[in-house]
Amino acid sequence: MARGKKQTKGSSGFNRKNTDDFLAKNSNKPEVKTIASGLQVLEIETGKNEYPTVQDSVEVNQRISLIDGTIIDDTYKSGETARFSLEEAIPGYREGLILTGVGGRSRFFIPPDLAWGKRGSGKRIGPNAMLIIDVRLIRII
Repeated sequence: MARGKKQTKGSSGFNRKNTDDFLAKNSNKPEVKTIASGLQVLEIETGKNEYPTVQDSVEVNQRISLIDGTIIDDTYKSGETARFSLEEAIPGYREGLILTGVGGRSRFFIPPDLAWGKRGSGKRIGPNAMLIIDVRLIRII
């Protein structure tokens, strides 16, 4: 970082530091599993022994938020489920869903490298922002 420049909320450096600190602390929790890619998974409820593949589409309830609690999407609250192809999903979400059985509920802690990375997404997801996704896999469609 250049001298005299301060990292501000939403900046790439600020988000990266917060993400790294959060993931380091979170990885010490015994109930949180860290996958080789860096994705962290907390299984809340075990689903059936039926898992989606990358070629599948799914129907889910999801709450997507940032580290600071900002909600990006919440189908639990809206009552409208989300349907999408796993091929369309960001890599961390896709990887987590493949590990979730139908009917199961998990929380994914997705590092920026498995989400929107350095570019972010629009005005709501800044550069190097980590996503937290609380998801229930309703069905494979």
